[in-house]
Amino acid sequence: MKEQNLHRNAITLLPLAAGLWLGYLLLSLVIDLLFYPTPAFPPMYYGLNAMGGLAVLGLARWHGGRARLGRAFLPLAIGVLSVPPVVLAQLTPPGQPPPGPTSSPEAMLLRTMPLLLIALVLTAWQYGWQYIIQFSGGIALLALSIHLYFFRPGGAPLLPPLIVLLIQTITFLVVGYFISTLIHQLEQQQEALRQANVRLTHYAATLEDLTISRERNRMARELHDTLAHTLSALSVQLETVKAYWEVDPQAAQAMLDKSLTATRNGLQETRRALKSLRASPLDDLGLALAVRQMAVETAQRANLRLNLDVPEQIPALSPAVEQCIYRVAQEAVTNAAHHANASALTVQLICDENIVLRVHDNGHGFDPQNVDTSRHFGLSGMRERAALAGGTLTVNSQPGQGTEIQLVIEREKL
Repeated sequence: MKEQNLHRNAITLLPLAAGLWLGYLLLSLVIDLLFYPTPAFPPMYYGLNAMGGLAVLGLARWHGGRARLGRAFLPLAIGVLSVPPVVLAQLTPPGQPPPGPTSSPEAMLLRTMPLLLIALVLTAWQYGWQYIIQFSGGIALLALSIHLYFFRPGGAPLLPPLIVLLIQTITFLVVGYFISTLIHQLEQQQEALRQANVRLTHYAATLEDLTISRERNRMARELHDTLAHTLSALSVQLETVKAYWEVDPQAAQAMLDKSLTATRNGLQETRRALKSLRASPLDDLGLALAVRQMAVETAQRANLRLNLDVPEQIPALSPAVEQCIYRVAQEAVTNAAHHANASALTVQLICDENIVLRVHDNGHGFDPQNVDTSRHFGLSGMRERAALAGGTLTVNSQPGQGTEIQLVIEREKL
């Protein structure tokens, strides 16, 4: 596949090569007509070389020829571009330009070099360094053979044309090596770019999966912190209503009204969480008042003695940090009210060098190492929130000794 792509790329250069070929011949003819009374070459030389350029242009436009000739198509075009100029330069009788360096046989030979360079570029583009050596050596042998065939003792010296051929061969090797090396480096860069594109595609897919996973976890935390808390509180209140229904109907009715209010608030909170996944009290009250209200209402519903230490003014924090503090406080307070069987609750928020949230209850406690995280998402959700906000969460609890949950977010991470 790689060779076929290079082959097609080289063939696409043939129209350009033929155009440059014909343009160079036209400019050479104009220079001869303008600056020399007699052109260096007769019109036949230009006409025959122009026919070669037109032949290459015809090959480039002949789409059926590519399929018919196959691998021989491009070598044939290179041969048409390289062999006729060498042969015509040696066999075409020159005109009689004024004596000078531009009219010497060596200068006439060098006039064919730009034509041969076009064929050299195609060879280097398609076949590489080994074929460049063959091309340069083949052109030199062809020109040398013609020189030796027409050489006669006592005629024109043989050494100057040989020096010109040597210089031409060295020039072809240097230019061909440079082009071949450049093409090789371009191929390496294209391969590196292809591999980088593959890695980037894999990275994008991995990042997409990670983003989806994080968003799922976030939605699970949000639903747990809204819908699950509301249903849990509602369950406790309804159990209390059931217990007081016959004993104290008025108290039961008051508790039922509170349950309806909590249900409506929970429904509204859940809807807003599903819409924006952002805690509603933070939008309405700010962090300090939201934590205060949540703690007071939860303590009243659970009949807990509340020790609340939350400053009225809190430094400006990012929405992500505020969300983390509020949700961790909500989860910790809800657990203390519904699962700890506690009688006292302490909620403390310190905004000093670091932001410290501390929630302590005097309930029955538990072993943090034996929590089934596959069924209870509270602790894992709090840890995930703390990690996303750049903080650390510590859970200190033992059976019979209560529970303390502490969230610390350092100032430099705010």
